[in-house]
Amino acid sequence: MKKALIFQGGWDGHEPQLTSKRFARLLEEENYTVEISDSLDCLDDLDKLMGLDLIVSCWTMGEIDHKYVENLSKAIASGVGLAGCHGGMCDSFRQDTEWQFITGGQWVSHPGGDGIEYMVNINHGSSPIVEGLEDFPVCSEHYYLHIDPSIEVLATTRFPIVHYYHISNKPVDMPVAWTKFWGNGRVFYTSLGHHDDVFDKSPNAQVLMKRGMLWAGEGKQYAVDHNLTTTRFENTAKMY
Repeated sequence: MKKALIFQGGWDGHEPQLTSKRFARLLEEENYTVEISDSLDCLDDLDKLMGLDLIVSCWTMGEIDHKYVENLSKAIASGVGLAGCHGGMCDSFRQDTEWQFITGGQWVSHPGGDGIEYMVNINHGSSPIVEGLEDFPVCSEHYYLHIDPSIEVLATTRFPIVHYYHISNKPVDMPVAWTKFWGNGRVFYTSLGHHDDVFDKSPNAQVLMKRGMLWAGEGKQYAVDHNLTTTRFENTAKMY
């Protein structure tokens, strides 16, 4: 069986316990064994992280020991997948730029707050993760993110909807879901999931999250099957 670790915590407003429980159930349906940790100390053991197939981040804001980010970086680079949603992954650990480099983006605003009605537009053909999905409406926070230009965009939403200072700029299609790679590791993110019930009210949001987690969790076996190692990345410059 594949193994996943979910670390949950940070700001309670994003309901990390509820989303973690949901994600664990979705993974267990696919024969994963899942551990949920309420402490970032679970990231202290690099050997344990290396033995996983998937790590799911459900931790909004807060601070993290950079050693833990270095452990995550090494584990993900080896092929362990990383997945997360909303502020639980792309508004975690605002002071740690390497975490932002790994995840592919960082939240900066949600004009209008909660309760904004908007469309999620699927980028058909971009990935098997979105195969067969149609555009769908969401009523939630409308996430504006600063993004890594290397991400593979799976779905977008149009800004602006709410009148705010950014409305002086041209309309933009903001990524809602994406994939990227970190070494041999696969990374998936969706900005949906402000509250746990978003996944019930917009079922395609849950389909995206489940498929994204499973896709990320396949990276380790792919690296093994194709004899990929991290040695090809070892000459990169240290960031710190």
